[in-house]
Amino acid sequence: MSKKRSRLEIYLEVLKVIRAGYSKPTNIMYKSNLSWITLQEILGSLVEKGLVAVVEKNGRKLYVITAKGKSVLSSLEEAYTILSV
Repeated sequence: MSKKRSRLEIYLEVLKVIRAGYSKPTNIMYKSNLSWITLQEILGSLVEKGLVAVVEKNGRKLYVITAKGKSVLSSLEEAYTILSV
């Protein structure tokens, strides 16, 4: 049985999934292995912090990582790698 992910690990996972090119909420949900409600909370928080932007295309919401989001993700990945050794 795997251990429960921390909130930070979940944020990192969602940012990685969006950076990998998944922009539809359902795809992000499945790739991040999250429930719909949890995903909505995380995406709302990421948008509020300016790490992810919402783009309307054909009446659908798509999520894209911002420059600030890429920078934060890079820093967090580096710190996580150093600390989890």
